[in-house]
Amino acid sequence: MKLFAPIHIKTVFFLFLGMLYLSANAQEVNWLSWNETTKLAETDKNPKKVFVDIYTDWCGWCKKMDKDTFQNEEVAAYMEKNFYMVKMDGEGKEPIEYKGKTYKFVPSGRKGYHELAASLMQGRMSYPTTVFLDEEMNMLSPVPGYQKPGPFLNIAKYFGDDIYKEKDWKTYSGEGK
Repeated sequence: MKLFAPIHIKTVFFLFLGMLYLSANAQEVNWLSWNETTKLAETDKNPKKVFVDIYTDWCGWCKKMDKDTFQNEEVAAYMEKNFYMVKMDGEGKEPIEYKGKTYKFVPSGRKGYHELAASLMQGRMSYPTTVFLDEEMNMLSPVPGYQKPGPFLNIAKYFGDDIYKEKDWKTYSGEGK
């Protein structure tokens, strides 16, 4: 029995090191509530732009985007540096204030929807939808659908680095060629 004890200890030690390495490389996103974001946008000396991830609990693509895209080390670091990040349930029940108006949950069909989510998605109830707002919380653009890390980062940099002020999306993305 003593011959196997050191092997078990080494195995456990290497498994522990591996888990430590993975957890150190997994980037955590600091999701904020709408109210926290509104307060920061009003009080920070140099406010950031706002990124809103509109999801539902039943949306598989939303969960995949959380896991694959938002936890990507490069994506998470860029987003954390350049945006206040808000997670919004498209079927949330809590009233939300935005630009002097109170948005509420609207019962509809089996579940219903939140008026602010519908407004930010411009009436296209598609999940996930990510929405980019400027520093004053004005709409820049909704982006419907699942995005892989690379394409998502390209979109985020378009807004985060103010490229949208100089180039249209087709020119920036190369679609206009």
